[in-house]
Amino acid sequence: MVKYFLGQSVLRSSWDQVFAAFWQRYPNPYSKHVLTEDIVHREVTPDQKLLSRRLLTKTNRMPRWAERLFPANVAHSVYILEDSIVDPQNQTMTTFTWNINHARLMMVEERCVYYVNSDNSGWTEIRREAWVSSSLFGVSRAVQEFGLARFKSNVTKTMKGFEYILAKLQGEAPSKTLVETAKEAKEKAKETALAATEKAKDLANKAATKQQQKQQQFV
Repeated sequence: MVKYFLGQSVLRSSWDQVFAAFWQRYPNPYSKHVLTEDIVHREVTPDQKLLSRRLLTKTNRMPRWAERLFPANVAHSVYILEDSIVDPQNQTMTTFTWNINHARLMMVEERCVYYVNSDNSGWTEIRREAWVSSSLFGVSRAVQEFGLARFKSNVTKTMKGFEYILAKLQGEAPSKTLVETAKEAKEKAKETALAATEKAKDLANKAATKQQQKQQQFV
């Protein structure tokens, strides 16, 4: 049995901008799991379509129960092939990705179509499909559930990374990452706590001074 995913996303940028950002997505703060990317083939067809194939290396963290099934020397990186077809005339880009190692443990195939949003020509729609399968006897269902959950999490990171790069290319200030936001919140909390401590000390000193003045009046 295969787990299937279907999702629609919208980027509030034109198709041309998204197309340009697609080739500059890495690195970004949300893609730390992407280690390398290499273009292994590229050609322009007679009908002016751009065909490309890229090889990407990503980290492949397994759940603890899955690690017990494989020797310690098994590579934890996953190699992914990405084929893409860009049709500038019709403003569509179709990508298809799949892993070429660890396929027995889990195979994840993804197909994405980027096209102009029908309601706003300045936006880009993304139709995303994925198929998650496993050939491991007895635990394939658990592996597929894990793979689908991780895929959904990675989709969120992918979209945030896309938005980050688009903002940079358009000269805008990219939205802060969760880590940066948390760090700023922590620093602000420290400043607030320090200010509160200083204020408490000041009030205590004033109260002590008043108490001393009262005592002196009765002496």
